[in-house]
Amino acid sequence: MTPTSPATTNSAGTPGPAGAIDAEGLRLSVERSFEATIERLSELVAIPGIAWPSFDPAPLDASAAAVAGLLSAAGLEDVQVLRSPKDDGTPGGPAVVARRPAADGKPTILLYAHHDVQPPGDPALWDSEPFTAVERHGRLYGRGAADDKAGIMAHVAAYTAVAEVLGAGLGLGVTFFFEGEEEAGSPTFRTFLEAHRQLLSADVIVVADSSNWKVGVPALTTSLRGLVDGTIEVQVLDHAVHSGMFGGPVLDAPTLLSRLIATLHDADGNVAIEGLVSYDNAVVDLTEAEYRADASVLDGVRLAGTGSIASRMWTKPALSIIGFDAPAVDVASNTLLPRARAKFSLRLAPGQDPATAMEAVRRHVEANAPFGARIVFTPGESGNSFRADTSSTAAQLAMWALGEAWGVPAVEMGIGGSIPFISDLVDIYPDVQILVTGVEDPDSRAHSANESLHLGDFKNAVLAEALLLARLNADGLS
Repeated sequence: MTPTSPATTNSAGTPGPAGAIDAEGLRLSVERSFEATIERLSELVAIPGIAWPSFDPAPLDASAAAVAGLLSAAGLEDVQVLRSPKDDGTPGGPAVVARRPAADGKPTILLYAHHDVQPPGDPALWDSEPFTAVERHGRLYGRGAADDKAGIMAHVAAYTAVAEVLGAGLGLGVTFFFEGEEEAGSPTFRTFLEAHRQLLSADVIVVADSSNWKVGVPALTTSLRGLVDGTIEVQVLDHAVHSGMFGGPVLDAPTLLSRLIATLHDADGNVAIEGLVSYDNAVVDLTEAEYRADASVLDGVRLAGTGSIASRMWTKPALSIIGFDAPAVDVASNTLLPRARAKFSLRLAPGQDPATAMEAVRRHVEANAPFGARIVFTPGESGNSFRADTSSTAAQLAMWALGEAWGVPAVEMGIGGSIPFISDLVDIYPDVQILVTGVEDPDSRAHSANESLHLGDFKNAVLAEALLLARLNADGLS
């Protein structure tokens, strides 16, 4: 590939940036070091760093130390492992921060990923050891191989390629921020940002913790749904009574809670809570067959909701019951149960205010109390949605770089899940341009058994980021 020249059209079908970069040199650098990149990633996978309080913190510390060592080996001199205290005074997860200051007139880019991982779950569900990276059929399997140690290695490998090719010509400021508690809900993220506001200050932030559209097709994540959750308790009796002696005139709490839950969706499966934001405007879509395969929907199960499938996943609200308190079948007795409780999780369309959504749920369940049952509504966690400014210079350059690396046009996609800490980044750095990129694909199975990374797409992700860094170095944000 020849260097990009002014006024060209790139593979994503958008005007190419001004200036010129050594795209072929970057591609060759990424290729030469790719085997070593996979080796370093495999070494990270071998460290079971889990930030949950119920797990030994020593592996998490070892994970931070290994990541810090990678950054030092990449030529970064200012490398630190930092923590902020939790609300109870105990230390938060170890974050790794490394900086290369910008030359005069050059912007700074902050590269985010997280080095902590989810617990492995039932080992019997894995086809290989969770914390041993194993390559099979072009994919690398292991806990954290995709989420999100691959994000770390994409950042490090892209920076290494740019530093090798540009040498003294690299004036772009680069800050690495690798969090150590994301899978535990980032409990000290906001505190950490406030404590290190200047250290992490940047013009562009790349959050490498998302997915691509599919294998072979890159994507920039331009929207994320928000989230509210909580519990709904139904109370009908002061205490349990014999179901034979008293059953009939009163319905038990699980039955009434089930009737209440049934009001949360309409006959088509759309969320039926008034006052929630909803859009049917996704720019790409999946076929029903693709969705069924990706989500492992059983034959005969009808899909819920109306509008495009992508909009149902990204820009419309989605409500799930994720927990239910009632006696287990094996210990059930013949009694009318006085209370039953369920936990709901409501994903919010981009632009929805979480507090307004929470209040809408409260109003709905209280207004639909079946048979006059007493309702106790307890709000839980909440997180803001995110919508990227796709007209920004950084977003346009990212779409260009993704298209160049993959050789096919990049797409803009949403994610049905939430990354609540992005709203903290927006609050602390309101003028920053935020890019959400990813190394995963629909079959990566993050958080599940047999988590994996598509190695071909991973190499493309490294190259795309190298191209983005080189373009920002050459042209800045003008």
